[in-house]
Amino acid sequence: MTFRPFWQDGWIRPTLPQLIAPLRNPALRADGEALLFSAKSFAAAMLAYFIALRIGLPRPSWAIVTVYLVSQPTAGASFSRGLYRLMGTLVGALATVAIVPIFANEPVVCSAVLAGWIGLGLFLSLLDRTPRSYAFVLSGYTTSLIGFPAVAAPGAVFDTAIVRVQEIALGILCAVVIHRYVFPRPMTGQFQARLAATLHDARRLVRDVLNTASESSCRDDRYRMALDMLALRGLATHLPYDPVTTRLRGATLRTLHDRLAHLLLLLNDVEERLSLIHAPGMPEELAQLLYRVRRWITLDTPNDRGTEAHRVFQNARSLNHADDATLIDGLVANIARHLAELVGLLHDIERLGAEASAAECATEPLHGDGKTTGYVFHRDPMMAARAGLGAACGITLGCFFWIWSAWPDGGLAVSVLGVTCALFGNVDAPVPYVRKYMLGSVYGIAISLIYSFTVLPRVFEFWVLIAVLAPAFLFGGSLQARPSTAFMALGITLTVPILVGLGPVYGGDFAEAINSSIALLMGVGFGAATMTLFQTVSPDTAINRLLLLGRRDAAYRVRSRVSAEAAWTNLTIDRIALLRPRLGLSVRPTTETIDMIVRDLRIGHAVSRLRERLDPLESEAVSAICVLLRDIAHYFDRGSPSVDELSKQVEELIAFIAVGTRARRLLLDPLIDLRFALSSVQNSEARA
Repeated sequence: MTFRPFWQDGWIRPTLPQLIAPLRNPALRADGEALLFSAKSFAAAMLAYFIALRIGLPRPSWAIVTVYLVSQPTAGASFSRGLYRLMGTLVGALATVAIVPIFANEPVVCSAVLAGWIGLGLFLSLLDRTPRSYAFVLSGYTTSLIGFPAVAAPGAVFDTAIVRVQEIALGILCAVVIHRYVFPRPMTGQFQARLAATLHDARRLVRDVLNTASESSCRDDRYRMALDMLALRGLATHLPYDPVTTRLRGATLRTLHDRLAHLLLLLNDVEERLSLIHAPGMPEELAQLLYRVRRWITLDTPNDRGTEAHRVFQNARSLNHADDATLIDGLVANIARHLAELVGLLHDIERLGAEASAAECATEPLHGDGKTTGYVFHRDPMMAARAGLGAACGITLGCFFWIWSAWPDGGLAVSVLGVTCALFGNVDAPVPYVRKYMLGSVYGIAISLIYSFTVLPRVFEFWVLIAVLAPAFLFGGSLQARPSTAFMALGITLTVPILVGLGPVYGGDFAEAINSSIALLMGVGFGAATMTLFQTVSPDTAINRLLLLGRRDAAYRVRSRVSAEAAWTNLTIDRIALLRPRLGLSVRPTTETIDMIVRDLRIGHAVSRLRERLDPLESEAVSAICVLLRDIAHYFDRGSPSVDELSKQVEELIAFIAVGTRARRLLLDPLIDLRFALSSVQNSEARA
């Protein structure tokens, strides 16, 4: 019998892939990332705690709290968040030092002014809507922590503010250093992955439209892509703070967003025109153009698509004769123009995507660069003021109860109330998030009591203290790295350092711990109650508000000569990104509701193109167009005349224009666009 080594028997070889395969599991990888984030956050917290003890800060627990508030999974986000937190802390501390001494003898007035400052910070953060808004939130957050306890003892407010700024700055420094230099997770990789997925989805959407895929599912997918564009904008804000250098320029990102926004809305136009290409009377060369476009989109390599895109684009441009004599020629030119735009936009998007990914890009753009707009945020001062005023009212009511009852721990409760209103007031329905935070606070209180009166009295060495604190903080930090449990984790990581009293010396007081725990829970609970009354907006209310503002913008564009088409298109993309998650909480149909705001945009764009071509026309044509524009404005304002009547007017104008002079026939293309936009409204009303 011949001896064979066991590794040649084959029994160990199949087991190695089986051992490695679980390591590639996305869920396990996410767990590993969460544990790494938790370990780094805990290391930064203990470093901040150690330094605070060495330099003699009286409340080093605030440095620990700051570490967990600032820490983010990526290095760039942690750095930017820390910078915004420091700015907000400085502004909030200065405001508190200015407010409290002025109203030192009027505690009710002082509390109301502090509440107003917190509401102002929330108002400004809702208007900003970028990661920079965290600075406004933290200005109110800091005022709540420093100001309300100082209402009862105003003489110490300056010293408290100075110490608190030092502790927070120390926590920020330690968090930024650890997350940036210890196993850093760059934001650039996350951004590039999201960008690649977005570009792939854009090409797939174009392919689905050209292959006449299901219309409703196709529109739903492209509207979902608006959320990806919003996420890209948020990630791009952190890129300048990332440790990995990137060649991505702001102009490239703005141009890329302009092209993506234009493409998403152009797909509706192309979708409606595809059914006409094989209609009787259409030239065969138009069908050949569609065949070439469909073949182009199936090419595999970017170089092949780039070379062929220029040929297809020129072919489409050769059919685009806007001044041809017949109505059929005008319709052919309109369809060819939209196909040319589709090819040019997707080609430029892939070219810009390669540039953003630092890849080689040899092809030239098919659209003129011009002035770029970039992402445009929807800002609603009325809704922001409602949230800010609601927060101020809720905090003021809590202050009235505290001062009226002379509750000794009321200052802590109101501080927690202000923090709750500041941190959670930037969403329509904050109470579900507050409940998660409150649940985490309950866990944090239980953990704090166990540590304070069972574990810490037996700890006499700093390294032993780190070892006994590790389980609680590592558990809380791992929860914070997961979006589904992040708010509950905040309740743990923000509660334990304060209630345990991680100071220079151990000073466990059971009665004080119980009173502080009750004050904390009452502050969060009262915050949930007041936010339900003053800061909660139903999904249908938010949806109606967004649709109303979109309709107002359309009416304004119809009445004025201000076009700004790119800015308005990008603003609509942001509104779609805001509408989509709210529609998931409403009984309204998602696709049909978003179609409403898109149709208004298409009508407005067609009207803008009409206005651009009015000047060289004779008075008869100008008068007819002005009557049409007036009726469209009335349609947006009061719903009359009906869409059918407007469509009939447009058809009569098209027939009138088609047999006119060459200058008059320049109106044919925008009138055809307007007719298609109105027909989409008619089709929607027929389906309803």
